[in-house]
Amino acid sequence: MAYAANYNASAIHTAPGGSFFAGLVAKFNQYMLFRKTVAELSSLSNRELSDLGLSRSGIKATAIEAVYG
Repeated sequence: MAYAANYNASAIHTAPGGSFFAGLVAKFNQYMLFRKTVAELSSLSNRELSDLGLSRSGIKATAIEAVYG
């Protein structure tokens, strides 16, 4: 069974005037979310991906759109 999660990528960005380190941490967290999204989609069967309207070749593009907007 597949579960969907809704992540708000805009909440990852730092506020104006934030420190360099805070921005770096935010980018790292965003990248880790991208990797987790790819891993979760990759673990689905072809049938489950098809039910979601995806194919294996579109996993990375879907993850980029979901995380980075």
